[in-house]
Amino acid sequence: MPNTIDVTIPVEPEAATALQDVRKREAIGRIVSRILRPQPGQDPLLDAMQRLSAGARAKGLTPEILEAELAAHKAERSR
Repeated sequence: MPNTIDVTIPVEPEAATALQDVRKREAIGRIVSRILRPQPGQDPLLDAMQRLSAGARAKGLTPEILEAELAAHKAERSR
């Protein structure tokens, strides 16, 4: 990919395995670049997060449920 810079980001082991494929890595790079491409007055990443949040609330996710899920996830990871 021309005009690119390599960056290091933490990912789960399964994702790291998948990213060993150069074509997948380049495709993911293009997706990330499109999402984060700065545009005046607009943040595509923030927009996507807001859409996801609205969808989760519409499906009944509450802050209390989210906190409980996060606590359970953290407890599972600390074992």
